[in-house]
Amino acid sequence: MTEDFVKTPDIQKLLDTAAGIGQEKGDPRLKAIVRDLTEAIMWVIVRHDISEDEFWGAVKFFADGAGELGLIAPGTGLEHFMDLYMDAKDAEAGLAGGTPRTIEGPLYVKGAPLVEGDANLSSDPDPAADDLHMRGTVTGPDGEPVPNAILHVWHANSAGWYSHFDPTGEQTPFNNRRRIKLGPDGAYAFHSKMPSGYSVPPGGATETLMFALGRHGHRPAHVHFFVEAPGYRTLTTQINFGDDPFAKDDFAFGTREGLLPVPSRQGSRADIAFDFQMQKAKGEEDEAFSTRRRAEAKGQRVPESA
Repeated sequence: MTEDFVKTPDIQKLLDTAAGIGQEKGDPRLKAIVRDLTEAIMWVIVRHDISEDEFWGAVKFFADGAGELGLIAPGTGLEHFMDLYMDAKDAEAGLAGGTPRTIEGPLYVKGAPLVEGDANLSSDPDPAADDLHMRGTVTGPDGEPVPNAILHVWHANSAGWYSHFDPTGEQTPFNNRRRIKLGPDGAYAFHSKMPSGYSVPPGGATETLMFALGRHGHRPAHVHFFVEAPGYRTLTTQINFGDDPFAKDDFAFGTREGLLPVPSRQGSRADIAFDFQMQKAKGEEDEAFSTRRRAEAKGQRVPESA
């Protein structure tokens, strides 16, 4: 059977009805999106002659793996595609320059302590890890210091676990997580315990899918950032350590040119110098965070150390 089957009157009528086309109530934009998405899935079913067992196997996979959708999205390249799509839209609008955006990932937690100065991100001892020192400046498109910026920073520990998501339960809430309030010069500095790379949960939905595709589920060592400031576009980005063996083979496609600093390592200390360049906001929407669902650590003790 050819893909033209999807274009038959009965199937087209089914698509219209299922998407609520012709109904007065409902969101017209959502109707159009649901119709196109459903039709695309139907094309795939016919093109690859998907069996009933395969169809329901896929439904079961997504139902069982719902808790890992935040990993499946980057692992399949969809989250990176959104970055590339937004880059292309910026280019069409004549917007260029600035630190490259890249994937947020699913492990941000709202409410990290707000600190100033050379912040200590690590609340917990991590004797297996070297010390990481990172510093730089946040500037605007013309190189001007961005005043009153807030730098959100989060990363894993040396075992590859993030606080709040650590199955061992051993980390202090907000370990390796801070919001750093910058001054008028836009300079920042922080120190912490070096993170390591990690793999997706063993035996989980993401690993199952990666193995079925002949791929791995490894991420290089990296540090996540949000940068926000009045009058500037909020930046979502991360750096991957350029000397990590998976730096250019990140299963989540988080690696981008300009985001691969190589730490300067000396003894048990590693230093990274990295500057962020922001774009001017054209409206309040540019200054806002996306509406992505994010974890909140309500009622947890805030570490006293800065």
